[in-house]
Amino acid sequence: MPDERLDEDDVIEAEAEETASRSEPVTLARANDVLPTELPLLPVAARPLFPAQAVPLTMSAEHWAPTLQRVADSEHKILGVVLVGAERSEEAGADDFYTIGTACRVHRIHHQDGQLQVLVECLQRFRLAGWLAREAPFSARVEYLPEPDGGPDSEIKAYAMAVINTIKELLPLNPLYVEELRMFLDRFGPDDPSRLADFAASSITTSNAEQLQDVLETLPLLPRMEKLLVLLNTELELARAQHKIRRSVEEKMQKHQREFFLREQLKAIQKELGIAKDDRTAEIDRIEARIAELDLTEQAAKRVEEELDKLRILETGSPEYAVTRNYLDWVSLLPWGRHSTDRLDLKRARRVLDRDHYGLEDVKRRILEFLAVGIHRGEIAGSIILLVGPPGVGKTSIGRSIADALGRRFYRFSVGGIRDEAEIKGHRRTYIGAMPGKFVQAMKDAGTANPVILLDEIDKIGASYHGDPASALLEVLDPEQNGDFLDHYLDLRLDLSKVLFVCTANQLDTIPGPLLDRMEVIQLSGYIAEEKLQIARKYLLPRQIERAGLEKGAVKLDTRTLRALIEGYARDAGVRRLEKQLGKIVRKVAVELLEDAEAPVVIGRDQLQGYLGSPVFRDERKLSGPGVVTGLAWTAMGGATLSIEAARTHGFNRGFKLTGQLGEVMKESAEIAYGYLVGNAARFGVDPDFFEHAFIHLHVPAGATPKDGPSAGITIASALLSLARGEPIRRIAMTGEITLTGEVFPVGGIREKLIAARRAGIKEIVLPVDNRGEFDEVPEHVRKGLTVHFATHFDDLLPLLFAPRGRKRG
Repeated sequence: MPDERLDEDDVIEAEAEETASRSEPVTLARANDVLPTELPLLPVAARPLFPAQAVPLTMSAEHWAPTLQRVADSEHKILGVVLVGAERSEEAGADDFYTIGTACRVHRIHHQDGQLQVLVECLQRFRLAGWLAREAPFSARVEYLPEPDGGPDSEIKAYAMAVINTIKELLPLNPLYVEELRMFLDRFGPDDPSRLADFAASSITTSNAEQLQDVLETLPLLPRMEKLLVLLNTELELARAQHKIRRSVEEKMQKHQREFFLREQLKAIQKELGIAKDDRTAEIDRIEARIAELDLTEQAAKRVEEELDKLRILETGSPEYAVTRNYLDWVSLLPWGRHSTDRLDLKRARRVLDRDHYGLEDVKRRILEFLAVGIHRGEIAGSIILLVGPPGVGKTSIGRSIADALGRRFYRFSVGGIRDEAEIKGHRRTYIGAMPGKFVQAMKDAGTANPVILLDEIDKIGASYHGDPASALLEVLDPEQNGDFLDHYLDLRLDLSKVLFVCTANQLDTIPGPLLDRMEVIQLSGYIAEEKLQIARKYLLPRQIERAGLEKGAVKLDTRTLRALIEGYARDAGVRRLEKQLGKIVRKVAVELLEDAEAPVVIGRDQLQGYLGSPVFRDERKLSGPGVVTGLAWTAMGGATLSIEAARTHGFNRGFKLTGQLGEVMKESAEIAYGYLVGNAARFGVDPDFFEHAFIHLHVPAGATPKDGPSAGITIASALLSLARGEPIRRIAMTGEITLTGEVFPVGGIREKLIAARRAGIKEIVLPVDNRGEFDEVPEHVRKGLTVHFATHFDDLLPLLFAPRGRKRG
């Protein structure tokens, strides 16, 4: 394309000829004041630029660096700035350019962070005459539009004064105009209406780009100032409205300044606490946040959505709102689909059981067998363990150890004394204060859907007009039913099939048959003295010392002292009483240490009475003579020995009397034994006239203790036989039930009875032959040193009872 620009000599010559032709004084133009007719173009999308202004521009270096480089390399440093219709200047094409633009001289270019900061001086309007480059970098031929002269026209002056007055009104409303007006007056006088119009237009901030472009394209002064006054008045009205709002806010701030700052502080506190919203919204948001983390069933998700919709429309002060909120709290706090990972490691389980409990080898073996089956299946669920034994033998702590071995959460609650079915299955949500059942509460507190839940004292669960809790437990514990357990409060199906239930009881007799049938029974018998000794030394005494805050080893008891403590103060089957006695000793030692006693305090056997008082248990008096036999009994506290006495009180008439607070079953056993002896007296070498003329009194000492059970039949029969023959019984203990034909039937509690015999120092025992299997399961250390005879009929006892007779050992 040909170069149409004139060089400097041509410009001077042309100006001289024009001046000569007008016969006016000659004024030469500088080369830099001559504007080129071909310009690089820069599109702007925000607003057009007006002549006689200095404007900073910011643009993308990636898109417009070539354009500005061309300007920088040129001699005149002139750039054409034109408004475009595109949203962004980088997206503009040649067809988006408006016709009229402004020629600007570039004074400074600064490159920073991918942006170009350019300061331009706006010189003169131009019209696009033809494109040289329709793609970026744009360039075109331009025709410059001369600025019209205001002249002496009074109407134009009137408009100019109106513009100035409008700007003056804007000055107090918008301080930005003060500086801009000062800059204008420094460069131009108020008598230059064209420059005044351009200045005023460039100062307007509320008009859009199209309105300002219309002012730029309007060359005649009168129409341009008319359009300008419309835009200025709009700007003035908006400025007045903003000023009014600002003044109103300031007045309110002055009036309520203290309240405002307090509210702002309150808002900040609420924001920190997460309660910045109103109560209803905060409650709903909190519940929805919990629900989002859970894996609800389809039924539960539907119910939650319904309850949330109800919560959104209820008044916060209504009782129904509180009921609905509490319900959603319970549902959202349950561990739906949240399971802990089981530690299926048999060796670790064995270590945990051995760490927490001494002895109980048969119990540990049963538990490990149960865990081993679960490990092979890949999960431990669907079973109910029932730990049965006397108080204080460690049933509850074994349940805790099982949870620890599996790595599960542990939750314990006692069902002893529960008489209301709603305690198990929840109250129906028909009144304020309704609550879910114990198992839902356990799941919430445990935080997982597969905890170990211990039901303590299940043999003491009751029944009343409120319902039968034991029957309600069937749905909870039965593996075939608890996969969709229905709590009355939630009214939702809850999966309890992954829960491992561990129950404890002191006896089996009071547990309903259908419930007992679903459990795996593990018997915990009492501890023998040697086991108690080791438990006291390794566990109980160190724990009591730690609880008292004393230094390790501050109290010392030797083996003889511990044995005396066990025999005299803690002879029961468990170790709870033993721990209490040790705690009493440690507390007294704590007082002594504060009274300048030297540690460690060593306590000997002779000092026990000073710390604990007189012994609670004394050596059983060895009753002897005809009619006295030692029997073995089972009680809730473990095994016990009973000396049964039979005596002939007089011979005036025939009779049989029982004393000793015997239960109905034991009375029946005594009647059966009496009838059997009377019927077979001659065969046993007894004078038949003995029973015909004897009033016999049968007594079981410790009469204040209720005694019942079918285990004293052979003992009573032996006592009657000894009385009738006038011969004392050897030191032998026995247990077993007898029939009217003399058959010996099995009894329960074999291990406890053997422990009781060892405690009493009796080494020879008679058991029913049907109890041989239970005897074989008793640990070796309990059986060691005992001579046991097994009887099928009462005749088998005859060689064992009396000293002069031979004896058979079995």
